[in-house]
Amino acid sequence: MLKDLTLPLDKEAMNKAFNNVSKAFSGHLGTHFDVMDKEFPLDYSVLPGVFFNVSGREEIRLADIDETLIKEGMFVGFYTGHIEKYGYGTPEYSHNHPYLSMELIDFLLGRRARIIGVDLPGVRRGKEHTPCDQHCADKGVFIIENMCGLKDVCDKKVTVYTFPLSLKGSSGLPCRVIADINEQ
Repeated sequence: MLKDLTLPLDKEAMNKAFNNVSKAFSGHLGTHFDVMDKEFPLDYSVLPGVFFNVSGREEIRLADIDETLIKEGMFVGFYTGHIEKYGYGTPEYSHNHPYLSMELIDFLLGRRARIIGVDLPGVRRGKEHTPCDQHCADKGVFIIENMCGLKDVCDKKVTVYTFPLSLKGSSGLPCRVIADINEQ
């Protein structure tokens, strides 16, 4: 069964984003990743995935997940419920969101995850956002932000398909993310 994890954008959502997200015009609109100074490898387009329900936590720590489920080369996603609660592009959504601890991020880098996906505007807040994205990109890991529908894929075996737009010179790449839920 296929599940679209891409944030649907209508005119109202795009207007909110353009009013509240300073980089929306440079590829940081809707579901996207911050490309930093890297190029998305095509072999990241199809990955085994695991999604964790971490709703109700402000700082998401390594102790909040089953680390044994994470293998090298995976798409690792985190459902917080933040995007459903506040709505994409709103000031409430963009500020004071949950975030991943540096211990968890470093663990994911050590396990050689390929993509980290969140239903948040970033895995870190404020001034820590961009340096963390760069740190991950330097290790070959991309962070996909503003995903939706993640609750439906938690605790299920999934294959994740990620297809970013090919926007030369953009600092963010909007992308479509589809999970294939293996019902077996």
